[in-house]
Amino acid sequence: MMIAGSVVAGNSTVYAQDSLAKYILTPKPGPEPRINGAKVFGVRPGHPIVFTVPATGNRPITFSATNLPAGVKLDAKTGKLSGSVAKPGTYVINLQAKNNTGTATRPFKLVVGEEIALTPPMGWNSWNIYGDKISQEAVLANAKAMVSSGLINHGWSYINIDDAWQGKRGGEFKAIQPDPATFPDMQGLVNEVHDMGLKIGIYSSPWIETYAHRVGSSAMNPEGTFEPVKVNVPRREKKMPYAIGKYVFVENDVKQWAKWGFDYLKYDWNPNEYPETKRMHDALRKSGRDIVFSLSNSTPYRSVKELSSVSNAWRTGGDIRDTWESLRARLFTQDRWAPYARPGHWNDPDMMIVGYVGWGKTPKPTRLTPDEQYTHVTAWALMSVPLLLGNDLTKLDEFTISLLTNDEVLAVNQDPLGLQATTISTKGETGIMAKELEDGTIAAGLFNTGDSTAPVTLRWPDLNIVGKYIVRDLWRQKDLGTFENSFPMDVNSHGVVMISLRKAE
Repeated sequence: MMIAGSVVAGNSTVYAQDSLAKYILTPKPGPEPRINGAKVFGVRPGHPIVFTVPATGNRPITFSATNLPAGVKLDAKTGKLSGSVAKPGTYVINLQAKNNTGTATRPFKLVVGEEIALTPPMGWNSWNIYGDKISQEAVLANAKAMVSSGLINHGWSYINIDDAWQGKRGGEFKAIQPDPATFPDMQGLVNEVHDMGLKIGIYSSPWIETYAHRVGSSAMNPEGTFEPVKVNVPRREKKMPYAIGKYVFVENDVKQWAKWGFDYLKYDWNPNEYPETKRMHDALRKSGRDIVFSLSNSTPYRSVKELSSVSNAWRTGGDIRDTWESLRARLFTQDRWAPYARPGHWNDPDMMIVGYVGWGKTPKPTRLTPDEQYTHVTAWALMSVPLLLGNDLTKLDEFTISLLTNDEVLAVNQDPLGLQATTISTKGETGIMAKELEDGTIAAGLFNTGDSTAPVTLRWPDLNIVGKYIVRDLWRQKDLGTFENSFPMDVNSHGVVMISLRKAE
């Protein structure tokens, strides 16, 4: 895949996303209806269901369902599931989407129990584009863009506010209130996002002060008045004991988030410690809402077993940047975390760096080449990690949309089995990740981290399989033929070939 439309800026190359349409591999959806996204969704007994059925095809689409459990409704125009179910169990709902070209059907499992986030969360987070310059206006604009761009029709659903939304502590619950200068109506924002069929997330820290120097969930005094302390220091200085205040307001804050209607929490500090994590977990569980609990950043590997038992996702390292070096460091290095990945609990190598990013500065196209962006999305899909976009959704170009709307690629990430792909072979600067899917097929990525095109061969013994298999190119959504014993392919520099294997008849 040769690269065009790039300009040299200093020692780096900036790729103009708008000139990359020629590198699109994803076929456009047809006019016929197709139901996409997760095939399973978890909700706790008695908690409100917040889920929109993703579907592509000519609009309008009419949604219907059979076998809906008592207390659950499906909006025929929007595809929004709502209501609640008191009795634990697995309910198999038959979804239907109909338009002027035909009808699509699909079984959908609603699992009522203790586990939520049964597939990795898919959505957007404000930090990699706005940094600490986030505002209600910007959040709402990106939510609208998630809908108007069609991302919502492929399973993208979370709109997450990162650090710097916080003002002073107060209100009904003595909880953190939004900064009135940038978030004048938090309740109104939450309502608008929900009305679009999306979910919304919030940010906090158990520290007195967050990384953006805003109030956290603890304080030095019983009133919770913000008294700044230096907390964003290297771990080697061991400032953690001084960052946690004597007085904790976790329960206060959770009550406020639940009343507003938040669906996701990014809880940010380093190193993550079990007592603070468990306290927040317990408060969220008692809130009356299903709030996905994501730990950031740099979870200590020594603590992953206990931390993963009380959180839905946890960062496996530091912050990512839009460079090949930052991305490459997350390839073939996540295997040791894989045993802890399972439905409801996900490893998180950090947010995505495609499209226009900025971290609070003037937004610019990612510095990743087209091949590097394919590598990025492929690796995140195979590893079954949260897909949280860090780009400006109001500046989505055709190439970026194609990266984020390939339903066969996204299905690998959203597979109900919930396995994380691991490295099955390496040779020089090439390597292969693979995992089994719920339907018995195998998904694999043939990666080349070197600086020139290189041959990569997937060998059946590395997968513990024998016989003939049909190999399918998932990005191009087409079968490549039937192969026996191995599948060879030349892979571009910093690129990938993503395939699935299904047994030949």
